[in-house]
Amino acid sequence: MIELQLTGGARIGMANATFPFATLKVNKDRLELNASIVGNLTFQSSDIISIEPYTMIPILGQGIKINHTVSNYKEQVIFWTFKNPKSVVQRIKETGFLSNENQTNQKIDRTILDKQAKGGFPIKKEFSIGAIIVWNLLFLTDFIPFFLGEREGIPIGNGVLTAIGLLFLTALLSLISRDFRRLILKEGRELSDIKKFAVFAMLISGFMFLQMGLMTKIIN
Repeated sequence: MIELQLTGGARIGMANATFPFATLKVNKDRLELNASIVGNLTFQSSDIISIEPYTMIPILGQGIKINHTVSNYKEQVIFWTFKNPKSVVQRIKETGFLSNENQTNQKIDRTILDKQAKGGFPIKKEFSIGAIIVWNLLFLTDFIPFFLGEREGIPIGNGVLTAIGLLFLTALLSLISRDFRRLILKEGRELSDIKKFAVFAMLISGFMFLQMGLMTKIIN
């Protein structure tokens, strides 16, 4: 079986994942676009209207546009790549995924239908909303006193440091704890759906926490 796997970026709806946070995998039976928390999309060939080269900016903003019929996915789906978009479309055709015979005779895969029914975003909506609310409230506990003139220096205190620390802890637990992943991920989602973002978030938040903690000590 011919398979294609490429690393690049992706745009799903209005959300964008830059290189190397998206992976495109294609074989005769399915096309998978994993853009971490931006979206994890799975298609059968019967879901595809067409796959066409797409160029916004030569080299830096080029890729393929996936036109599909899955109602629970965002309409705009683009995979960004540094490779020639026409050659990528050709390589997808060589897997047999886009053949007319394959689209006509392909059996319905219930596992793919279940994934599509849950939408492309891998994290549970209630967890996402709760995390955003807590994050903003923690930042406001530092920003509001600063803008009201009740705090001097910079608007970085325990609230901001706690928010960044929680981001680090969340990313770390998502990588090492299966029970925690079960708490935050939709049913059927796995570590591979969020791994790249979790590693990135842990590294960035860890660096920010150390830098801001040091800055706060210097100022105080």
